[in-house]
Amino acid sequence: MNLETIHSCLYKARVTHHRLHPKKHKFHYNIFMFYLDLDELDFIAQKLRWLSRNRFNLFNFRDADHLELPREKPDKSKKIREHITTYLAEHGVNIGHGRIMLLTNLCTLGYQFNPVSFYVCYDEHENPVCSIAEVCNTFKEMKAYFLGNETLIADKFHLNTFKNFYVSPFIDLDCYFDFNIKIPDKQLNIAVNDYNENGELFFLSNLKGRREALTDKNMIRYFFSIPMITMQITWLIHWQAFKIWTKKIAFRKKADNPELQTDVFRSYSS
Repeated sequence: MNLETIHSCLYKARVTHHRLHPKKHKFHYNIFMFYLDLDELDFIAQKLRWLSRNRFNLFNFRDADHLELPREKPDKSKKIREHITTYLAEHGVNIGHGRIMLLTNLCTLGYQFNPVSFYVCYDEHENPVCSIAEVCNTFKEMKAYFLGNETLIADKFHLNTFKNFYVSPFIDLDCYFDFNIKIPDKQLNIAVNDYNENGELFFLSNLKGRREALTDKNMIRYFFSIPMITMQITWLIHWQAFKIWTKKIAFRKKADNPELQTDVFRSYSS
């Protein structure tokens, strides 16, 4: 294995949010994300100067930032691949030694926030089998949404499912997430939209970008072009929330409707 032949890479991308109802609100911002083969993590952490695993660096992949099982009392001795394969087994999927790719942000100079990460899981014959969307809110809670093989059409996973998770104080919890996850290749194209209980589309979000090699040079270049990216994302979320609040869109407290916050990892009591 060498850095020229690894599956892991970077994506330079643009995030766009477009609220249609009850009042229009649209914005976009530029980001970069890591697309990592979980079996390559230790290798690239050894070969790349600015990326580590579970150790402080410019970019640090921390296993504990992602889905851990059991939900109530996570086993910290296990690494991310073990937790994901356990989660897949709970959904009747066994990929054996198949590849697991993860699209995510990494902890940057000690600060981490991931609004959403996406897994693409392959069988031992390199066939895509399923996907997982790992959604986080600013309380650091997490909810995983499983997209099985039946949701795969050509090179895209599609799932419309109950949200039942507190992500934004300006969106109801009992609406539907509509995931459209195109398997990343040279281009990145993922959309997560929101539909209300009447089946009406009211919020669109998409992530589009291009593939770049995972090198020290590119990591430094993107770090300085979008410095402290994870902190920037957190700041942008709160800034846009303030702008939405000024438009007098209804605000929903997290403590309201706890029965609509189900299957949450790292549950936060408010």
